[in-house]
Amino acid sequence: MKLKNIILLGTVTLAFTACDDLFEPALENNADLSRMNNDPEFARGIIDNAFLVIPLEASGIASEQNGGTTDVATDDAVSNNTSNNYKKMATGSWTSQNNPINQWEGRYHAIQYCNLFLSKCDDVLWDYSTEALNQMHRDLYKGNAYALRGLHFFHLLRAHVGKVNGEIMGLPIHVEPEDGTSDFNLPRNTFKECIDQIMSDFDEALKYLPLEYGDVNAGGVPAKYVQIGGKDEEYNRAFGDLQKGKIDGRNIAAFKAQVAIFAASPAYQSAGAMSWEKAAEYAATSLKNVGGLDGMDPDGWHWYNNTDMIESYKFSDPDPLEVCFRGNIGESYSLEQDQYPPSLNGNGRLNPTQNLVDAFPMANGYPISSANSGYDSKNPYENRDPRLKTYILVNGETIGANGTVINTTDDDKTNLDGINHENGRSTVTGYYLRKHLRDDVNLNPAAAKKHFAVRIRYTEIFLDYAEAANEAVGPKANVGGANYSAYDVIKAIRKRAGVGGENDPYLEECAQSKDKMRELIRNERRLELCFEGHRFWDLRRWNANLTEGAKGVSITTTASGLDYKTINVESRDYKDYMIYGPIPYSEVLKWSNLTQNDGWQ
Repeated sequence: MKLKNIILLGTVTLAFTACDDLFEPALENNADLSRMNNDPEFARGIIDNAFLVIPLEASGIASEQNGGTTDVATDDAVSNNTSNNYKKMATGSWTSQNNPINQWEGRYHAIQYCNLFLSKCDDVLWDYSTEALNQMHRDLYKGNAYALRGLHFFHLLRAHVGKVNGEIMGLPIHVEPEDGTSDFNLPRNTFKECIDQIMSDFDEALKYLPLEYGDVNAGGVPAKYVQIGGKDEEYNRAFGDLQKGKIDGRNIAAFKAQVAIFAASPAYQSAGAMSWEKAAEYAATSLKNVGGLDGMDPDGWHWYNNTDMIESYKFSDPDPLEVCFRGNIGESYSLEQDQYPPSLNGNGRLNPTQNLVDAFPMANGYPISSANSGYDSKNPYENRDPRLKTYILVNGETIGANGTVINTTDDDKTNLDGINHENGRSTVTGYYLRKHLRDDVNLNPAAAKKHFAVRIRYTEIFLDYAEAANEAVGPKANVGGANYSAYDVIKAIRKRAGVGGENDPYLEECAQSKDKMRELIRNERRLELCFEGHRFWDLRRWNANLTEGAKGVSITTTASGLDYKTINVESRDYKDYMIYGPIPYSEVLKWSNLTQNDGWQ
């Protein structure tokens, strides 16, 4: 890949396709980087490109048009779309040339934009009016550039880290803009060097950004800007309500917690890049921004269907308590069109598995396999964890603006919603998705409703803390500056969902053992974060079993009532080395110093 001049199109977002498209532009109409100096809109357009290409699945469930969710590559979900790339991946078609989780080109392109911007940011005249406002805008965009570079590098590393001759290795680090004189035949940096670089970028970003954007009143301007004459109205232009949605200090604290739990996990811990104690500390630091355990949102487990809040929400409003890093807020019906059953004019794309349904405990907190659970196989959805029917549409439940009862039984083949009854649109597992969807959307005629996309929920960070704390000091000890334990977090999460009652005897049983508590924490993470793009990455960082086949349920009517039979739906074909993803085959061919991960060709 030879670099020549860079095409920069101001605020026009560039489509990231092949490397040559970005780095080898046409000979005419090339905008010189020096244009940044006196054109702040042009300069801002460069960093906007890096913001707008944050991976889609980080914003909740991606649309089927954008590939769907990686949950389809796990034991939690199956797609009824036979061309879904994650389905192909899970069933044996994952190669270094056919890789649905490839982040190589997209993330390195975004990092190049960040590097270009940072190389010129200090030379840009951001505002003609005052020195203070000019400095404020410079800090705003410089801070976002550092944060974005760290975030994109994390997504790149997570997708392509792997073992080389048995040693965990990272990826080439790029912190300078590249041109035609740059050397691209670089060896891989160590995993620890990569983690350190990501954390360094986040720390650098924190030097420039506020904890949270918002207008200030008299006396609210930070001292560093007061010293150069900064006034309230100037601060509000640069860091006030109008900037909400950009990256702030709260977001960065959560990014660091995500990176830390990733680096401390079993698949990577041999690299020595992060301890469990430090991972717990990063999570605790993030959670201080909501007041610790007392700040857990009681409605956070079903944020997407809090319709009163969503309908009245304005861009300048403070984020809901559950929301750490938000995506877009807008009117649409595309999720419902993708996921509603065919009887409601949907395509039923993402089908939860029986595996996941079985992972939800009873309302008393016991797993359905426990003798203490009270589970009734003839009434399998009764007295269950309330999250089950909130996240998964089971037979006999209602959804849609008219409260339509959904029938997934297999008796009447004219029933559109039964297993494979409507080719390519009905469920293949006996279940439909409910999470992320609004219950009040009508698709005939289609009527858009507001949706609140969330990239990071604080519940995720609470679960990060619980996992790290349990591994570091056991179930009931505090760590990382927090005044609560892993046990306290899991108790609060289960209690707010209505699981376990006041005493939660199963939790008390698990709290006697780090190993038992680990199983419970991982299961709670599976349930709370299902269909949010976590299961795929969690299984890999845990060195867990990837080959558990996806199961479903066939429901038929008998003289004594409904009969529920577990069925095999789809196999999972992963080799041991697939705990780690591959480097793109084309890149390994091009660069002699770039080594492939063990096991991949």
